[in-house]
Amino acid sequence: MTHITAILPAYNEQVSIGSIIIGTKKRVDRVIVVDDGSTDKTKEIAEIAGAEVIKHPQNMGKGAALETGFNALAETDVVVTIDADGQHNPSEIPKLVAPIVNGEADLVNGSRYINGGEKNTPKYRRVGQSVLDIATNINGRTNITDSQSGFRAFAAHIVPVFRFRQKGFGIESEMITEASKAGLRIEEVEISVRYDVANNKRNPISHGVGVLVKVIHDMEFNRPLYYFTVPGLLLIMIGLVAGLVFFGEYLGGHNRSLAPTVVAGLISIMGVFIAFTGIILDTLSRMIVQNINK
Repeated sequence: MTHITAILPAYNEQVSIGSIIIGTKKRVDRVIVVDDGSTDKTKEIAEIAGAEVIKHPQNMGKGAALETGFNALAETDVVVTIDADGQHNPSEIPKLVAPIVNGEADLVNGSRYINGGEKNTPKYRRVGQSVLDIATNINGRTNITDSQSGFRAFAAHIVPVFRFRQKGFGIESEMITEASKAGLRIEEVEISVRYDVANNKRNPISHGVGVLVKVIHDMEFNRPLYYFTVPGLLLIMIGLVAGLVFFGEYLGGHNRSLAPTVVAGLISIMGVFIAFTGIILDTLSRMIVQNINK
């Protein structure tokens, strides 16, 4: 018999938390709610609905809430994370955990976009999510269609892989990247979503920009060849081509100054330094990963 534990990070979700817990309890063996410093009745309602509640004294972010939930796990086979704002449908939990139970995956990501665009997603939000998907996939060498999904299932044995360095919403991308780096099997299943019940506690634009910045910072370590070496090589090529053009104009008498040629040369030299920085960082990151895996 497969034992399933659900973790619900929650912040001021008194409107939806009760129904989500009741629906989740029908399909899992244990429900843990991490109340991330709510100022409403989230904790009280969650306890009445039958969940185990861990409360943060103040709001610390979704990543911190998930870390608390994962640290509270006992003996279990599968862990499900589901947002408490009512966007996700607990009845889809069996579909989410099936690939893990069947031994086909280590992490299952619930995707709103696995079969194309989700018609209810506002266009401006989908554009932002697409950017985050691309950045996450480059960083993690994955092909995820919904990198910001909060509806996921994990085989319990992979929990130690996650370090929870991102304390905010950047945790969604971080977990995908860390799972991929560890060589885990990642699958996606299609899920539904509701936007009419969201509390909209965060601005989607500032949220997206914030997550993207964190992913890019993470990319500096995980993918330095993309972040440094590729731009460095582009600068080298631009500098060389521009230098040849400017120097040819100087020799042909069309330009009496060597200044443009010198500037182009400096651009190439800058590109060399940037490219070598990426190579050095890539070597260091590989060494660190090898030592961690020993």
